[in-house]
Amino acid sequence: MSAAGTLPVEISAINIGLPLFAEALAAQDTPVTSVDWRPPAGGDEDAVAALTALWGRHGRSVRAANEAAVQAIEGCQPQTIDVARAGDVIDALDDGVLLHSGPPISWERVCDPQRRAMVAAVLFEGWAGDRDGARELLAAGEVTLKSGTEHRHVGPMTGVCSPSMPVWVTDDPGSDRRAFSTLNEGPGDTLWFGVGGDEAIERLRFFRDHLGPSLSRLLAGEGPIDVFSLAAQGVNMGDELHMRSQATGNLLLRDLAGGLAAAGDERSARFIATNHHFFLTLTMGAAKVAAMAAEGTDASSVVTAIARNGTDVGVQLAGLPGRWFQSDAARVEDALLRDGFSARDAAPDIGDSAIIECVGLGGMALGASPAVAAFFGGDAALARQRTEIMRGICVGASRRFRVANMSGAGTPVGIDARLVSELELTPQITTGVLHASSGAGQIGAGVAHQPVAPFRAAVAALARELDECDAPVRDG
Repeated sequence: MSAAGTLPVEISAINIGLPLFAEALAAQDTPVTSVDWRPPAGGDEDAVAALTALWGRHGRSVRAANEAAVQAIEGCQPQTIDVARAGDVIDALDDGVLLHSGPPISWERVCDPQRRAMVAAVLFEGWAGDRDGARELLAAGEVTLKSGTEHRHVGPMTGVCSPSMPVWVTDDPGSDRRAFSTLNEGPGDTLWFGVGGDEAIERLRFFRDHLGPSLSRLLAGEGPIDVFSLAAQGVNMGDELHMRSQATGNLLLRDLAGGLAAAGDERSARFIATNHHFFLTLTMGAAKVAAMAAEGTDASSVVTAIARNGTDVGVQLAGLPGRWFQSDAARVEDALLRDGFSARDAAPDIGDSAIIECVGLGGMALGASPAVAAFFGGDAALARQRTEIMRGICVGASRRFRVANMSGAGTPVGIDARLVSELELTPQITTGVLHASSGAGQIGAGVAHQPVAPFRAAVAALARELDECDAPVRDG
């Protein structure tokens, strides 16, 4: 037999795609190299067409816009300047109005935890005398429900805010960007966890009558809180600033301690010291201001909001400001639940707090927080790996949030909806888990992986808009 017809003595293979073929070859001791390849956007033709437009004919414009959007986020230096009555500073929050987390929703579709929080807020405001009366007002539409995100307010979990609640006021010096976030209520019987019992209402009265005014006086005397400066330190003390912010909260308490002591305000000091989530809503307000800095960046596919109301999840893009792209809210799959509870008890993902992931913290900074990795059965190495996975769907790396145990690498920042759609790899949100129906409140915590559908819809809408803008040029 000629050399051309000689069979090779050794065979090695490259397997692309399905691992089954590689596994069969490996079982026969055949050298094989696997390439993890999948069709872009799962082979969805419409999605591929939109991606072709945004990577191809509009690619240069989108790339420049995305770089500008990330620069705007990174360049923003939010300062919390005051604590004020919500109805005095949020234009949309008049008497008879409640803000809530997530995109707009009607009372009929509101999930059980958010309903409980709304009922408690109505009682706190004195609009009804009992819970039955509060539910009747809400069902009749006599209390107006509005999305907090649409009015520069961000609230964790149920995210309910009423006019008499005190809110953090955070702005960007040198611009007119300003956002608001409620004071965090802590654990137990609270509105944000969807319990809303008598204890929760009494705590709101403490906020209204004592803690809010005390913090307002303190900030007036001590100056503003540089939220991201504290967060940058907290990242290297074990926080990812969404599920865990204990270290950053301690830094805040250190800064506030002198003023609280001078005022003789032991009650406020004790509340802040014993509430390990107290810094969460400060982070949210600052993240909202930073995300607002990117809004209106024409042609940008950077995500500026991911908000959930326990029924729907809504996504917004920098290049399409104010427009919602929605689908069903996700389940929190990677979760550690308390004894006696199962996945069947868990409510779908809820809250405005995913604004934190939009600026490079939370799920983007998991590598900084091995303690959070325990909630999905991982360790420090897996936490770092998850941060690196998120880098694959982001435009750049943060200059201010650097993780020491990852060789000082910046956290991923600037979620690119194109990459989410193409890779079918969605942002991971570190979050709590609420009971779906019993009013038990928080029953666990974990990581929620968002659905791809709203990101894909946003990409399609951006491609259409850019095509329409270019149409006169092409036709001419």
